[in-house]
Amino acid sequence: MRRSFILCLFTLIVLTAACSREQKRASDPDYVAQIDAWHQQRVAELKRPDGWLTLAGLFWLKEGENRFGCDSDNDIVLPAGKALKHVGSFFLTNGRVYVAILPFAMVKNEDSVRVTHQEMISDTSSTPTRLSLGTLTCFVIKRGERFGVRLRDREHENRRLFKGIQRYPVLDKWRVAATLVPYEPIKKISITNAIGAVSEQNCPGALAFSMDGKSYQLDVLLEGEEEPFFVIMADETSGGDTYGGGRFLYVEQPDSTGRTSIDFNKAINPPCAFTAYATCPLPPPQNRLPMAVTAGEKRYQGPSGH
Repeated sequence: MRRSFILCLFTLIVLTAACSREQKRASDPDYVAQIDAWHQQRVAELKRPDGWLTLAGLFWLKEGENRFGCDSDNDIVLPAGKALKHVGSFFLTNGRVYVAILPFAMVKNEDSVRVTHQEMISDTSSTPTRLSLGTLTCFVIKRGERFGVRLRDREHENRRLFKGIQRYPVLDKWRVAATLVPYEPIKKISITNAIGAVSEQNCPGALAFSMDGKSYQLDVLLEGEEEPFFVIMADETSGGDTYGGGRFLYVEQPDSTGRTSIDFNKAINPPCAFTAYATCPLPPPQNRLPMAVTAGEKRYQGPSGH
């Protein structure tokens, strides 16, 4: 009896000590509040009228004429009741896209000027041409050698019914010091996207960090000389608790000594987690971490639940 009592007491002490260690590893309230505020801003951007939750279609163009409207006989079929049966046509000719609108259709460009004929500048430009008709907006995207029309609907159910995104608890342990291991010269790495297209991206180096006594690296992408590094990563939660296509991270560029920090509490779902009409980049093989990153956003459960 005495031995059983001693064993129970020992077990209680061990569990109490473990709980105490976990509490020490948890983040202080100010840090949790900071991450929560950051996440709310992230959600607000998703819910914007031009956010990812509004995507309603992606239509790849064929060479020549591509008619669009709500009728099923169009090449590009718009959502029922959102436009006229026949609105006009997109023309893909030698790598350039033009639009011609039928006389009775009211379509405006980003300057609120009615459009009859216009060249469509794609999203490879910082100012792509945007057309609006009712609650719909469309513009041209280019992926590799393919051109497509991306459609947004500010009244899309994904936006109207959005309830939020589950997250792991915010823990300070997932904010880790990192050092940039530079590639000299900057190297190109192949990034495959969700539609199978491959692009060569600038990679200035890898972020080296340690977790639980083990060393890891993540290759970073350079989106601008003074922009944060872009990281596309996967880990052992990918395809389970988190989205199978990996998650995104943004990391401040290092200081003059090459030091920065990675905050995995800010790991986010890519647009493809919210819509079938995105063309997200996928993690390169070297960025598949052999550990479970139980931090940041979990797999999105759909517009009616989180």
